[in-house]
This record gives sequence, C-alpha cells and structure tokens, in this order.
Amino acid sequence: MQDTLVLVEQAITEKRQLHHAAVNASVLVSLQKDNELRESINNADIVNVDGQAVVWASNFLGVPLKERVAGPDLMTNLVELAHKKNYKIYLLGAKEEVVLKLVDIYKKKYRSSIIAGYRNGYFNEEDECDIINDIVNSDAQMLFVAITSPKKENFLHKHKKSLSKVNFIMGVGGSFDVFAGKIKRAPQWMQNSGLEWFYRFLQEPKRMWKRYLVGNTKFILLVLKEKFYKK
Repeated sequence: MQDTLVLVEQAITEKRQLHHAAVNASVLVSLQKDNELRESINNADIVNVDGQAVVWASNFLGVPLKERVAGPDLMTNLVELAHKKNYKIYLLGAKEEVVLKLVDIYKKKYRSSIIAGYRNGYFNEEDECDIINDIVNSDAQMLFVAITSPKKENFLHKHKKSLSKVNFIMGVGGSFDVFAGKIKRAPQWMQNSGLEWFYRFLQEPKRMWKRYLVGNTKFILLVLKEKFYKK
C-alpha cells in the first residue's frame, strides 16, 4: 500500500501518467481466455493484488507477494492524499444516485473543489468520446472508474493515451456503492481471513454465485496446475 501511494504521488508531482490495475482470483481466471482483458492488465504501469486468495496462492507457489492492496482501501488513502495535496478527482461509475451521493459525501468531508467532475457508469461506446473529453477538461489528477470487470480495465486501456493529462487512472469496481452506503463491506476479521468474497456473496447471491463459487474453484485448479504440472 505504502509503495503504491508513493508511486502515485511521484507521478502527479512529475506530471506523468500512472495506470493502475488490480487482480483477484476472478480476474486471473477470466484473463486465461479473455485476450483483451489480459492485454489491459499486462499493459498497466502498476498491478496490485486485490484478493487474499491470490496472496495465499503466491506463498503456496513460492513467489510470495508482500500484501493485499484492497481497492476500497487504496481509493480511501488516495482521496485523503488528494485532500492534503489539493489534487482533484474525477468519479466515473455506478448509478446516478450513488455517484451523486458519493460526491456529496466527499464535498462535505473534504471540500467542494476536490471534485473535478463525475458521471454515472451507464453509457454506450458512442458516449465514450464525450466522457473522455469531459475528464480531460476537468483537470483532474486522479480518475476512479467504478464499473464492472472487464469493462473498466478495457475502458482504461483503450483510452489511456487520450487520458494522458490525468496523472493517475484506476478501476475501483463496486467501491462507490460501498462508500455511498449502498453495499456494506465485510467486517475487518473477514477481510483478514480472506472471506470478504463470501460476505459479498451473501449480500448478492443471485449476481455473485457464479463469479465466486465457480470462479474460485477454477482459480484453485489453476494454482494446483501451476504448482504440480508446470513444464
């Protein structure tokens, strides 16, 4: 986490772009067959692990990662950094009422000027040019994109060059819903135990059962294959 925050601040100070991506078990399973997603992840400037299962797998495979960097925690720290350094952020994603509520929360907690701009995450491909122009013209240093995988990864990869004036770009999945109070985040003990996925599954079983139950099984099989059948 601390390494990531240092890199972000350096990028903003040096007025260059840092493209952040995050992987968890579900994303690693998906990119085995999704070439566009794999290219999007591999071409990011920094990749964090947002999933305790991946940290455990790295230990099991003998290439241990330092720690999990959860997307909501990183975003929280970055918004705090933006407040301290007078940076501006752009929020793209979630439903209109959710992003409006989050904008209101941040304006009250920090200052109105911290918000460079915002937009909900429901748009078509033909809307993307106008959205990119709005983000660039907002003079935001940080862009947080709260839409589902692989759309957020591919969106950022696709428009990376057009967003070159934005110093930090990051996909944050469902974080807006969490911060706006629509979805509850798992208790800390569940996060530490690698059970945050199960807490999310209990809240939205119809939407999440395939991603977690089927996806986690496939991830375990991939790890075992890497451990015992690697050529």
